[in-house]
Amino acid sequence: MGRLVEFTTEDGIAVVVESVESGGGARPVGRGDGPVAQASRTFEGALDGVRAAAQSALRVFRDGTLRPDSVELEFGVKLTAEAGAIIAKGAAEGQLVVRLGWSKQPAAAAEPAAEASVPEPVSSS
Repeated sequence: MGRLVEFTTEDGIAVVVESVESGGGARPVGRGDGPVAQASRTFEGALDGVRAAAQSALRVFRDGTLRPDSVELEFGVKLTAEAGAIIAKGAAEGQLVVRLGWSKQPAAAAEPAAEASVPEPVSSS
């Protein structure tokens, strides 16, 4: 299990998350000697980089020639006491999942068909 990191929200609420456990060798030491390291930034501050990455990705997909009706971004995010939030490598070695969606265009309103005038049958009398 990774170590626990406590972030504080801008509202003063504590959020404890499990941090990334580095593989071995030297590791940065967080503030505090207890089992929970104190993060150096607020929770919102730690997520600022992820928010900026999402805004940038949305701009790329919305402003291009694809013009999707919906864009869904999925980031794997790891939180550390030292670096805050980082975009993490996922199980499939991807860091970002993007789903673009298009809805069917509504059929153009059919113009009312001109009423065909049908001649009256001619009676032979």
